[in-house]
Amino acid sequence: MTSSAVTSEVLPRSPSPASVPGAAPPAYARTIRNAAVRALQEEVITYPKPGLVSLVDTGSHADMDATTFARSTLALRHYFSRIAVAGAERAPFGVLRRLGIEAEIDMLRATHGINTHRGAIFNLGLLAAAAGFRAQHGAGTGTDTVALGAIVQACWGDDLARHRRDAASHGSRASAMHGVGGAKAEALGGFPSLYEVALPAYRSVLAAGLSANQARVQAFFALLARLDDTNLLHRGGGAGLAFAQTEARAFLAAGGVHVPAWRTRAVALHRAFCARRLSPGGSADLLAACLLVHRIEG
Repeated sequence: MTSSAVTSEVLPRSPSPASVPGAAPPAYARTIRNAAVRALQEEVITYPKPGLVSLVDTGSHADMDATTFARSTLALRHYFSRIAVAGAERAPFGVLRRLGIEAEIDMLRATHGINTHRGAIFNLGLLAAAAGFRAQHGAGTGTDTVALGAIVQACWGDDLARHRRDAASHGSRASAMHGVGGAKAEALGGFPSLYEVALPAYRSVLAAGLSANQARVQAFFALLARLDDTNLLHRGGGAGLAFAQTEARAFLAAGGVHVPAWRTRAVALHRAFCARRLSPGGSADLLAACLLVHRIEG
């Protein structure tokens, strides 16, 4: 079932029993937590990702490296299980928001004030909540085959539409200045860039028998070519976004990771992004979301 086909009748309205404070997370929440942590780990080890931190270098960043991301990911692991339980209970959006704020505090404490995963807290958090909902309510209701993005829309879309993100954040300012939707619009739409762009690209490379890293790189470039990445707009303005999208489209048009020289070309683009201090963090967040959804939805 696609996002557009989901109606409120498909999703049960009554919440599941409340979780016990302080208790170990249930098995489904541990599974979702592990999938989210693995997705963040796989995103950071992906290389080449133009402008971004990896195990090879720090990309366009002088204040963070792969170790910073590892500390951040470790700090967020409990958040993903907690928000999965909240999703299973169909907690109101305000509860999800509070968990996200607490996770951001944990992240900043672990990274000494560096924003490594604010976008992932939002995107992966909502998807983890949807996964928790589906784990508890899917059997016998038809929601076990509904996309996680569609569950986000059906369960929390109305409240999310009324929610105002931090106006002082780089993403919010870039969205307002350049008239693009950003992460909130992606979630409200059921994550179309994830389902229509990233996942098909990722799965097609796996189906071709290429490596997992090649599949992640292809998905990343597919996102980069299409997404109005607010991190790029913040750092490079409209010209920076246009440069990134044009180069990503050219990379894909030349065969992407399916041609022998793909890595050489991708590394050259990485260096060009670093020279311009461009960092497509929004695309990286959705790559991690793609990896999470692939693991949970199969």
